[in-house]
Amino acid sequence: MSHAPQLRIPATYMRGGTSKGVFFRLDDLPAAAQAPGAARDALLMRVIGSPDPYGKHTDGMGGATSSTSKCVIISKATVADHDVDYLYGQVAIDSAFVDWSGNCGNLSAAVGPFAIANGLVDASRVPRDGIASVRIWQANIGKTIVAHVPVTNGEVQETGDFELDGVTFPAAEIALEFLDPADEGEGGGAMFPTGNLVDELDVPGVGTFQATLINAGIPTIFLNAADLGYTGAELQGAINEDPAALARFEAIRAHGAVRMGLIGSVEQAATRQHTPKVAFVAPPADHVSSSGKPIAAGDIDLLVRALSMGKLHHAMMGTAAVAIGTAASIPGTLVSLAAGGGPREAVRFGHPSGTLRVGAQARQVDGQWTVTKAVMSRSARVLMEGHVRVPADAF
Repeated sequence: MSHAPQLRIPATYMRGGTSKGVFFRLDDLPAAAQAPGAARDALLMRVIGSPDPYGKHTDGMGGATSSTSKCVIISKATVADHDVDYLYGQVAIDSAFVDWSGNCGNLSAAVGPFAIANGLVDASRVPRDGIASVRIWQANIGKTIVAHVPVTNGEVQETGDFELDGVTFPAAEIALEFLDPADEGEGGGAMFPTGNLVDELDVPGVGTFQATLINAGIPTIFLNAADLGYTGAELQGAINEDPAALARFEAIRAHGAVRMGLIGSVEQAATRQHTPKVAFVAPPADHVSSSGKPIAAGDIDLLVRALSMGKLHHAMMGTAAVAIGTAASIPGTLVSLAAGGGPREAVRFGHPSGTLRVGAQARQVDGQWTVTKAVMSRSARVLMEGHVRVPADAF
């Protein structure tokens, strides 16, 4: 009986922000996986170890959470005035599915360092010492990200003293600019797909909720924590160990996706798990983070908790942070109201692992809200590099 050999595929395992994933150069993938389609999806699922009915990813590189079941494909830019194309795949854990519908804001921090280290950025644009500004085309959503990457002695600087809540050790700071982050290609061609800052979202069998539905960074449904019976200071166990709560959030997400024009029926939500996100907000309050660190109400503007791939996130997704910063900058949204109302260009919010500051510049043009950019700091680090192995008959 013959057996398929294992293929060796060049890859880098990287942390970006509070996520980590497997990074590939497009040209290093097997020929069948260099184009979108079933072969590429099957390959990435096998790399991660999905679908895994045990929910552990024991036989793959995944970590069995939404933050650690990710793959990234990088290539030379196909869009003028950019350095690289960045394509992100969110791999489902217990089902055979790769969601390409959105970006990962956290892993965006690792794209610039990977591109520089792999010679994808023109050497003339990388200083020997200083900051290299890498222009990234985010191919999933057709948006530009500018990563400001520190360089020392001609190489990416990874170590430093920048601390990020949700990440154990300090590292070098990478500033990210998400340019024109409103996703105008989805849900009616506007930042607010319904045309309203606040909607009444009716979810049969669950209830009717005030909701801010926004396309910025990533499509997001914002709710008031109090309307759901929460304080906004919940940690993962309070939500993720409550099957009824998870089912309720999924129902809200599905109906919100239809309302935003992202899908045509609630049944389609199962094939679009990565987007939209659901988050709930509350005014600032004294609370304790997941690490046991006390957070004073006076140190934050509001509390936010967000779900990713059906579970409460351990910190905050980078793309959702863009949505938070954008919504906070627009008076009248639920996010702005939770933060005290009024215009602002930056907000610091509490999440399960601590706090995060994000800035956004929004303005009204012909009665429509638009945002020019959102800014936040993250860090990134290579965890391992070399090759991943997958059975040759896996895709």
